[in-house]
Amino acid sequence: MTESSGSKVDWRALWGSGDLARFCFINLGILLYATNETMVATVMPAMVGELHGVQLVGWSLTIYELGAITAGAATGRLVSYISLRNNMAIAALIYAAGAMIGALSFSMPQFLAGRLIEGLGGGALVSLAFVSVERLFARNIWPQLFGVISAIWGVAAFSGPLIGAIMVDLLSWRWAVGIFTLGGIAIALASLTVLNTAAASRPQASSGAAPPFPYGALGCLAISVLLIATAGVDIALLRSSLLLCLGLAGLVLFIRVDALKPRSRLFPSNLFSWRSPIGNGMTMIAAFSVATCSFGIYGPLLLTTLHDIPLLTTGYIIAAESISWSILSILVANAPPERERSIVVIGALMIACGIAGFAYTIPNGSIPLILVCALLQGGGFGVAWPFLTRIIVASAAPDEQTIASAAVPTMQRIGYAVGAAIAGIIANASGFSEGLSREAAATVAGWLFLAFLPLGLVGCLAALKIFSAANRPSLAAGA
Repeated sequence: MTESSGSKVDWRALWGSGDLARFCFINLGILLYATNETMVATVMPAMVGELHGVQLVGWSLTIYELGAITAGAATGRLVSYISLRNNMAIAALIYAAGAMIGALSFSMPQFLAGRLIEGLGGGALVSLAFVSVERLFARNIWPQLFGVISAIWGVAAFSGPLIGAIMVDLLSWRWAVGIFTLGGIAIALASLTVLNTAAASRPQASSGAAPPFPYGALGCLAISVLLIATAGVDIALLRSSLLLCLGLAGLVLFIRVDALKPRSRLFPSNLFSWRSPIGNGMTMIAAFSVATCSFGIYGPLLLTTLHDIPLLTTGYIIAAESISWSILSILVANAPPERERSIVVIGALMIACGIAGFAYTIPNGSIPLILVCALLQGGGFGVAWPFLTRIIVASAAPDEQTIASAAVPTMQRIGYAVGAAIAGIIANASGFSEGLSREAAATVAGWLFLAFLPLGLVGCLAALKIFSAANRPSLAAGA
């Protein structure tokens, strides 16, 4: 582990020690997962034309996320039994197997089976990247490293659709899906060489008895996410609302079950406690993840239906949100620790302003103002997330820091799943259940963003409470 003075990263020292190569390598797993996530929508028209099963299209992302959330939650605990290096190799091979099944599919159900396996491997790779930062690098440079990780998602926002379009145009959708098999195999092989440090090549619990694996809690989480995802795939007001309520109740049960066995927890203690930095941080992640789904899902549809704005323009606006996230993550990552509070709070306020702004700008169709809101929302995440992640991991108990690092991306994906389901229910309840029309879109456009404003306020309040006087001692102890 290379130490760096102050809060600055000595990139030359990292390169000389080999840590920079290891950091770049673990980011490949995130790039692989996120690029595939954004690529599938591009190749879907060609795929459906050959495999049929258009009624199952909505499940292509949902089943991928289900696997990712389940594996991501388990990853923080799996490193107690299997070394980080072997975890990375196994996850990459599972991912490659899923991609191969998808590429060789001759029916949509078979493709979805591959997507589930691919999601399991990809979700593990994402969580392992966060775990790797916590285990392999000095704590004082975590914000910079988490900032780079955030930027990777922006790169994927462009590379996914671009790769899909090029591969379909030059070869076929099968090549677009199958090329990720090679990526998974390459990561699996390289991990055996690149992750050759003592911290990466031994299980976390090698010095003592490993805790029992939490099969019950993990099963409860998987079923809950499946219910929530099902609620958001084929939206019918009564059925979707019931499934969502059951799924949310299942998440509450999961939290209770997970807390019963402290030695085998999947998520850290005080998960949503407003008296701890971890609880406030995870509340902020959950609230903002749920509250910001609407624009990405329904923004293009509403803008084209209400204001005849070209799809290409809406695509650029959504891409601008990802670019803003990536750029600001890098720009603020070197900020001194004494500015941490103001940076996280400013980021939270930016996100909330973006949510509120969409409630006004989407119905009115002002492209410049919509772009400003997208930049605020994406930039707010970019500003806050590197420091928020460090706070959550650093303030966790020493024996829970690994699962805390894995819990951050997992909680974000759970929030997206819940947000997508809620957004679908709101859209149908406010007009889309009667069909797509300008009148229905006008009603939906207002309610769809206003309904999430309370969660935006919850996220801002959680950001303020992270640094409250009651929390400072525990945060300082974690640091």
